[in-house]
Amino acid sequence: MKTNLSTVLAWLLVIMPMPTPAEAQNREHQQMTADVRMLQEQTQQLAIALASANQALAEMLKALGARLDATNGAMQKAFADQNLNIDDLGNDVRVIRERADDTNVRIAALREELEALRLMTVQALQEATVAPPPPVVDPNAPADPNAPTPAPAPVQPVPLPLPSTAGLSPTRLYETARADYFSGQWTSALNGFEAFLRAFPRSEQADDAQFHIGETHYAQNQWAEAIAAYNQAIQNYPSTNAVPDAYYKRGLAHERLDQVDEARASWEAVAKGFPESDAGRLAKQNLDRLGGTP
Repeated sequence: MKTNLSTVLAWLLVIMPMPTPAEAQNREHQQMTADVRMLQEQTQQLAIALASANQALAEMLKALGARLDATNGAMQKAFADQNLNIDDLGNDVRVIRERADDTNVRIAALREELEALRLMTVQALQEATVAPPPPVVDPNAPADPNAPTPAPAPVQPVPLPLPSTAGLSPTRLYETARADYFSGQWTSALNGFEAFLRAFPRSEQADDAQFHIGETHYAQNQWAEAIAAYNQAIQNYPSTNAVPDAYYKRGLAHERLDQVDEARASWEAVAKGFPESDAGRLAKQNLDRLGGTP
């Protein structure tokens, strides 16, 4: 029985065909081809998915860029509007400040004019005071032969009328007197400057008016009167811009009177006290001419 089974198995092995090496290689190549094709399909799917993702990302970036541009534009417009509002506010503040300054100047001028009117009113009231009447003499009374002969009443000089300052602002009154000075109308200029100082003694132009009184006398070769006027400018307005010029011109007036020491003293004062002013530089030149510097 074993012999028969062995025989059958041997015949089966003989009958069944054995795989050849070429067939085995063919199957392996087909399997690799199938795997490669599958990998290619997967790669194509991944490429399609990656392209879709890139396109979606690009669209998102584009939308985000558009939103950023819109936001930047809105912010720039807001900043521009804010700067415009700030500029408009600055202009309004400047206009308000200029109007306030102009109002303050007008108020100061009105205050000076009111003070001048008050002084003139008081002066007019004082001048209008009626003097006591002379004693009554009876014309029918007998004359006293021993009575002294009454002396004739002295003739009072008639004062020249001063220019009226009623209704004139300080600037107008000062400019009128200054125009008279530059046109050579010395009497009118002198009266105008003096009237200005009486009416507006605390004006910002009071020092210039006092200095021009000295200039008016100086122009007429009235050296002593000019020196007196310059002294008033120096003493009454010590912190104004008229002081250096008053020192310098006072020195010139002293020199015209051959008062060299007084002239030197005036020029030394202005050269030491106001060395950077024009009057100080001119005074130093005159001191060099006289042979002495401060």
